[in-house]
Amino acid sequence: MPLPSAAQAIPFHTNGMRVGLLGGSFNPPHAAHRAISQFALKRLKLDRVWWLLTPGNPLKDNGRLHGLSERADAARQLAADPRIDVSCLEAVIGTRYTVDTIMHLRRRVSGVHFVWIMGADNLAQFHRWQNWRRIAAEVPIAVIDRPPQSFRALAAPAAQALARYRLPENQAARLAEQQAPAWVFLTGMKLNLSSTALRNPDGSWKAKK
Repeated sequence: MPLPSAAQAIPFHTNGMRVGLLGGSFNPPHAAHRAISQFALKRLKLDRVWWLLTPGNPLKDNGRLHGLSERADAARQLAADPRIDVSCLEAVIGTRYTVDTIMHLRRRVSGVHFVWIMGADNLAQFHRWQNWRRIAAEVPIAVIDRPPQSFRALAAPAAQALARYRLPENQAARLAEQQAPAWVFLTGMKLNLSSTALRNPDGSWKAKK
């Protein structure tokens, strides 16, 4: 199946909309992706969440990565929520780096209030991301607690460097319209799955029970 154009790969939006961006391999997509998205929709008062499927994560071994179209189809089936959109934008614009994706969206969709959503495990290694300081300067960030990662994440270099820009959790609903850098650490998510746990040793996806 041919990839859409860059414009077609950007989901529906209107000026003023509050949109969460959840990037990842989705290899496979699972219930925690959906739960995190619905949690963010509620706590951050978002209108939509866009799942941005990466062609390949530069910080991971992509040898067992399933095809993009297969992952996208599985993600759409699992999302089952009209507020969640699945996009293969990164493959269309030819990037694997979050900073490039965000800069593209900021240029093309300037009227939308974006929030980058990540788990606490990603905050723990955020300082290893390409141009992570630029990401933090361009878009507010919501970090979803994933015990037992909490202490490690909040003690990590990026969290320490951005400490003065952290909003109290009770002000999370304001995050989408805050000028970056701004971030919030959200607690209360109970579901804690990972794509790694849902793959067989050969990289195939485990059958749904």
